[in-house]
Amino acid sequence: MKAKQSQDKPQPSGEAPKQHDLARATSPAGEHLTDNLGHAISDDQNSLKGGVRGPSLLEDFLLREKISHFDHERIPERVVHARGAGAHGVFKVYDDSLSEVTAARVLTDPSRETPVFVRFSTVAGSRGSADTARDVRGFAVKFYTQEGNWDLVGNNIPPFFIQDAIKFPDLIHSVKPEPHREIPQAASAHDTFYDFVSLTPETLHMLMWVMSDRAIPRSFANMEGFGVHTFRLVNAEGRSHFVKFHWKPLSGIHSLVWDEALELAGRDPDVHRRALWDDIERGDFPEWELGVQVFTEEQAAEFDFDVLDATKLVPEALVPVRRVGKMTLNRNPDNYFAETEQVAFMPTNLVPGLDFSDDPLLQGRLFSYLDTQLSRLGSPNWPELPINRPLARVSNHQRDGHMRYTINPGRVAYEPNSLGGGRPAEVSPQRGGFVSYPEPLSGVKIRQRAESFADHYGQAKLFWNSMSPVEKMHIVRAQQFELGKVETRDIRLKMIEHLRGINPVLGDQVAAGLGEMKLNGPLPTDAELMKLLEGAVSETTAAGGVQKDEALSMVDHNTAPPSVRGRKVALLAADGVSAEDVGRMRTALEAQGALAEVVGTHLGSLQGQGGEVMVDKTLLTTPSVIYDAVYLPGGSASLKALGQLGDALRFVAQAYKHGKAVGSSPDGLALLKQAGVAVSAEQGVLDLSKQSADDFVEALAQHRFWNRSGDLVPA
Repeated sequence: MKAKQSQDKPQPSGEAPKQHDLARATSPAGEHLTDNLGHAISDDQNSLKGGVRGPSLLEDFLLREKISHFDHERIPERVVHARGAGAHGVFKVYDDSLSEVTAARVLTDPSRETPVFVRFSTVAGSRGSADTARDVRGFAVKFYTQEGNWDLVGNNIPPFFIQDAIKFPDLIHSVKPEPHREIPQAASAHDTFYDFVSLTPETLHMLMWVMSDRAIPRSFANMEGFGVHTFRLVNAEGRSHFVKFHWKPLSGIHSLVWDEALELAGRDPDVHRRALWDDIERGDFPEWELGVQVFTEEQAAEFDFDVLDATKLVPEALVPVRRVGKMTLNRNPDNYFAETEQVAFMPTNLVPGLDFSDDPLLQGRLFSYLDTQLSRLGSPNWPELPINRPLARVSNHQRDGHMRYTINPGRVAYEPNSLGGGRPAEVSPQRGGFVSYPEPLSGVKIRQRAESFADHYGQAKLFWNSMSPVEKMHIVRAQQFELGKVETRDIRLKMIEHLRGINPVLGDQVAAGLGEMKLNGPLPTDAELMKLLEGAVSETTAAGGVQKDEALSMVDHNTAPPSVRGRKVALLAADGVSAEDVGRMRTALEAQGALAEVVGTHLGSLQGQGGEVMVDKTLLTTPSVIYDAVYLPGGSASLKALGQLGDALRFVAQAYKHGKAVGSSPDGLALLKQAGVAVSAEQGVLDLSKQSADDFVEALAQHRFWNRSGDLVPA
């Protein structure tokens, strides 16, 4: 048989090239980088700006072509943030104290209740991917204010991967499924992503966040939100302050562990969407407080990092977050497509009192989002869709276009005019007209990064230093997993050196897990690794002198008071269970806002001691990872039956392995022993012959018990 020719082999002399090969000749494998019309590109790393720290320029045809092509790559699904969930709600500011720094009424008028629509999403995966993928989560809020819509379009992580929008297509192309085989879906653990990251060290700070537990939140209601960019607040006198926006969840910041995330992806890939829907239907409304970090340009100039650099955050230890209002999500959509899928967010949607900064990533987004909506929704009339329609009156001379809803009478469609009485007319700033902040500009047109953007390791070190030992251990394990999936050794080696640049112990432990460094003995267990990491800190730079910011840790700094509100507890039961014990524990949990579900051997009802007990879920249909804790109600026949079921033993063992509270009646102690779980109140395993139901509720409020011996999470 004739050997198959290499696809890259040139055509034999005299043979006409096929159309497929002509297309190949213009692929990115060419020697020189060009735009789509063949113009050679001298700088593909920086957008064209008016001065090295100035705004991006509209004339940058290379930026517009690259972003526009990227915006139109997927129809009709979103290119990024395709998998989403949404809900309606309200926002109300607490008082008028921000009137000193902004004229935005939504942030200064406590008598107003502003409707909102929020869309949460994953970034990399398609609409059919799982909720629990290790990924950034979008956190986009549309405020329907009386002055027009304000869209705060952010993420659940405060920095971003890149500094300039011209690199966004490259970032997303690298993390998306590799184009030659469309694998892997919704995962960063592959060669192209780490090839890009290893060659683009500005990504390292964000990479640390994505390898942390922040990238696998327990639920949307348990994650923070961030505006990412530095914006401006402008007061009634025209004075400007810089601002960073935060959303602080009132139910606390909590995550999954990796083992849970993997099992949930198979058992219930819709777990986050389902939880949001169910919580709202049950009346357990998710709530966040809006926080702001406000500082002057003079203060920003004193920082040893640039606030226009989206790969940096402003440490809360440097500028505290001031909580100014509360958002409550209280109504589910009536139709997923009409609302959650068709909602269109744009960072250009501002109201008077707010304005942009010259952040080059933000500047590119100001173009990209409109271009994307035109591609996805097919018409410049997408603002007329009900979910996007403002509450403020719309009055202008824009007409016609595909799917135009508004019928405009009369002959006038231009401004100025006399035939229409000169209306609608411009509005003065004093009467609410939007005016851009008159920022002084200077500088030559240039493609160049500011020197103040050059430190790529300092804030990655700050994040690492701020983690608790268990959080550091999770980062090490995450990088061992991710880079273990990378097939190209040279990429793995480059990434190890980057990680060593953040912290030597981090880099060495990842190297050891990849077989690139020999240790004196076997790889450490989780308990040994946490001990080793406890003193592993690095000297920070680009962090305002802050060496550790407790606000970055979910373990050491959880600002919400301990609460079981919204938590789910499994009551494991079979025929013979004590109906009285089930009722007693359910009452204790529900009194504090938790949800108790009976997980039985079959659906319907169980023949219990003292009456029938209705079953909510079965061992076959629901896993331990769905729940925040497990309780074994009394009833010797029930516990004996469960002890003979491998699924029941695994249910309890998994809850223990994942650091969750486990409670048992005296009858269940033998089952705990069978599952390899030892009673210890300090480690969250309670014998309720010695502790009360209230003690179990208190243990549930702690979320996790990281002090258990042995490996809590598989390596």
